[in-house]
Amino acid sequence: MIEFSRDGDIWTATINRPEKANSLTHEMLVSLSGFMEDAQAARAVILTGNGKVFSAGADLDEARAGLATSTIWERLSGAIAALPGLSICALNGTLAGGAMGMGLACDMRIAVRSAKFFYPVMKLGFLPQPSDPARMVALIGPARTKMILMGGQKITAEEALMYGLVDRIVEPDALLETAHDIAALTVAAAPEIANQIKAMCAAEPLSTDDLGAARIG
Repeated sequence: MIEFSRDGDIWTATINRPEKANSLTHEMLVSLSGFMEDAQAARAVILTGNGKVFSAGADLDEARAGLATSTIWERLSGAIAALPGLSICALNGTLAGGAMGMGLACDMRIAVRSAKFFYPVMKLGFLPQPSDPARMVALIGPARTKMILMGGQKITAEEALMYGLVDRIVEPDALLETAHDIAALTVAAAPEIANQIKAMCAAEPLSTDDLGAARIG
C-alpha cells in the first residue's frame, strides 16, 4: 500500500490505498518511517499519493484500536524533519488528520487546487501529535493554527497558499513533474552547499541583542 522508488538521488514514497482515501495503517506508517530513515542517503525525497486524496489520516478501525495516539506518527514526522536533503510533499488531494504531520515536516508542500486541509483531532477526543502544532505555527502563525486545530476549520488550497501552509498550487497532471523539477535543481548542486543552505534556513533568527552586538563588533 506504499510504493517506493529510488531514481538516483531522488527518492519517492507514494501512498497507494485510494479505495480507502489513502488512510494509514500502523504497518504503512512503519514502512514509511523506515523509508524516511533510510533516505538520509538521498539528496531529495518526494512524498505523494495516488487517487484524489493524499491521505485521510489514520485508518478508522486502527484509530479506534489505538493508532490515533501511537508514537509511530512522531517517528515518521521526525524522520522526515531530520532529512538532510530537500523534502517535498506533493499533495494530490486532501490532507487530513494525523497525516498532516508528515506534510508539515517536509521542507515544502505543493498541492492541486482541489485539496482541502483539516485536522479534527479535538472533535474526536484526541490531542494532535506533539510536534504538529509547533510546525504549523511556524508556517501559518498561532491564530490560524488554532483556527484549524481548535476551531475545526477546513481550509481550501487557495487559503492554504495564502496562509503559507502550501507553497504552490499546480494542475494535477503537473504535480509530480513540478516536484521533480524542484528536486532536480537541488540534486544538481554540490551536496555540501545544498545541505548547508538547508541548515541555514532552519537556523533560529538573530535576536535584537545579537544584531546589536554584531554591529558593535
